[in-house]
Amino acid sequence: MKRVSLFLLALTGSLSLHAASSGLVNGHPPDLNTLKIGDTAPDFELIGIHDKIHKLDEYKGGKVLVVLFTSNHCPTSHGMEPRLRRFYDEYSKKGVKLVAINPNHPDGLSKDELGYGEFNDSFEEMKLYAAKNQWPFDYLYDGEKQTTARAYGCLATPHAFVFDENLKLRYAGRFDDSRFADESTVKSRDLQNAVDAILAGKPVPVEITRPHGCSTKWREKKAMAEAKHESWAKTPVTIETIDAAGIAQLRANPTRKYRLFNVWATWCAPCVEEFPALVEMSRRFDMRDFELITISLDQPSDKAKAEEFLFKQAAGMSRNVANSVRREGRTTNHYLFTGSADELAAALDKEMPGPIPHTVFVAPGGEIVFRHNGVIDPAETLKAILDRMNRFYSDAPGAPR
Repeated sequence: MKRVSLFLLALTGSLSLHAASSGLVNGHPPDLNTLKIGDTAPDFELIGIHDKIHKLDEYKGGKVLVVLFTSNHCPTSHGMEPRLRRFYDEYSKKGVKLVAINPNHPDGLSKDELGYGEFNDSFEEMKLYAAKNQWPFDYLYDGEKQTTARAYGCLATPHAFVFDENLKLRYAGRFDDSRFADESTVKSRDLQNAVDAILAGKPVPVEITRPHGCSTKWREKKAMAEAKHESWAKTPVTIETIDAAGIAQLRANPTRKYRLFNVWATWCAPCVEEFPALVEMSRRFDMRDFELITISLDQPSDKAKAEEFLFKQAAGMSRNVANSVRREGRTTNHYLFTGSADELAAALDKEMPGPIPHTVFVAPGGEIVFRHNGVIDPAETLKAILDRMNRFYSDAPGAPR
């Protein structure tokens, strides 16, 4: 544990150094503009998801213009999706124009910031994200240069800017006051209130609110993301032996975590083939209540060989996983099974046919909600996990977040 603690201390110092050397000030570039009420909408020239270049001029001529910065990966943006679509469907008929802009560059995200959706913030994945949501409005990409995000002062996604018919800023801030998908959690429809006031020729009741969501992923954050990824590759790995009773206890899952179990061995070529995808998944969900648990069928005499393989795969526990494991009185999430195949099936998954690799996804309380024998399809497995864990923050008391 002392070795891990010293490693985490070194990691913290490394990330701080990268933050200081990125050129960002409080997480944002020093040339970030702050629009004031009454300012004119800054011009832009950005590519949209239909591979067409769009300029601000295209969105003139309405009674109101909404410029909404949002992103593919952010759970707050996901929670807003149905409300955004209803707003557009209703207000586009009233002379309100809306354009969405993704301010993020994928280089600015670390892997563990992608745990609430299938998509990164790349331009190509914007197309998939918009198609999934069936967005009828333009969705533009600013991630390459991020000049528009700087000009508007985009602090987070979502961050909304509402302009009147003269393109003068009348409102800036959050879409509404909820980060959840549940409509009943919305208490203040701030953007809608602003638009209603402008359409009625009245003063906007609240002109500035604080945007809440995921911080803008400036390209300058790349070094910090890479430092985190590199740290995972250096994390020590240990394997402990475990019997059927130990497997059954883990499988019962009395925690609030979702657990992805994978049965594998170093002598199993398909296991070796799929392992990078499993590690990638564990990193992706690191900020959520999620744990990858691996069960090796190597011989006890090959324990060191299995540990070496896991280390080379960068499968060491992150700080979040290590802390949750420690709270349970455990020391690792990697195990070497010492019993028979029948005992393993009885303890882990009675439908396990025998061959490996075998993967099961277990909800809190022990229910298997997904299983697969053979090499997993990463996209199919990711979808199964997200369908169960959700793509947005859960507002249910005690629900995994």
